[in-house]
Amino acid sequence: MELDDEVCLCFHVSKRKLVQFMRVQKPRRATQLSLCSGAGTGCGWCVKILQRLFDQGQTGDDDRLPEPTSEEHRSGRARYLETRDRSAAPAASPQDDPPTPEDSYGHSRPH
Repeated sequence: MELDDEVCLCFHVSKRKLVQFMRVQKPRRATQLSLCSGAGTGCGWCVKILQRLFDQGQTGDDDRLPEPTSEEHRSGRARYLETRDRSAAPAASPQDDPPTPEDSYGHSRPH
């Protein structure tokens, strides 16, 4: 994911904007990234990526975990919303939880 790619697709918040927000505002919790133009408060798809960005900012770790491309991020969100909307419909049959960003990109975060 490049700096100018949107992390929060609901509110069009770029990675660059989030990185700058963290540098200037120095949030103490990942949830405070929502103060940056509402990032993470829409559909919820970007919350795990926001957490990852926050964690990297806290540790100053330059060894970044693999990140999705902009296209992977967008298509993963489309599948997430489709699955979420189907499971929320009254006539829908029970389904597994909607996919997470990690499921869609094939990357997992080390424990």
